[in-house]
Amino acid sequence: MILPSQRTLILLAAGGSALMMLGALAFQHLGDMAPCKLCIWQRWPHVIAIGFGVLALLVAPRVMVVGGMLAAFATAGIGFYHTGVERGWWEGPTTCTAGDAARLSTDDLLAQIMAAPLVRCDEVPWEMLTLSMASWNAIVSLGLAGVWILAIRRG
Repeated sequence: MILPSQRTLILLAAGGSALMMLGALAFQHLGDMAPCKLCIWQRWPHVIAIGFGVLALLVAPRVMVVGGMLAAFATAGIGFYHTGVERGWWEGPTTCTAGDAARLSTDDLLAQIMAAPLVRCDEVPWEMLTLSMASWNAIVSLGLAGVWILAIRRG
């Protein structure tokens, strides 16, 4: 049985991840800021946390709430890693991602490469109070993990 206070905390935590995703998509599509590889990596745990939140409310609260907490910690960790790459504390990924190029001609492949935005993980496209989006994601995600922990304690 899920208590009303636990339900509220789950909604806050999963809703927080949903707001983070909406913000990321707004920066991408409205702000015209294409995400780098690490930005994309940070999005997946938020999507997973949203799914765990929905499942926690519908099926099995304890197991799903723990999953949401772990997802929030995962995106916070990736955010801190990305922050370190941006600040030059350590090296970022040296590979990039690409779609399926097997069916493209050489000219089509070159045209696709030339049209794709070059997005580097070590450049900061936007910051607020000297913190990048990756840094803010890490901080907010730690807060969301704390909300998940409160939900676990209330269960």
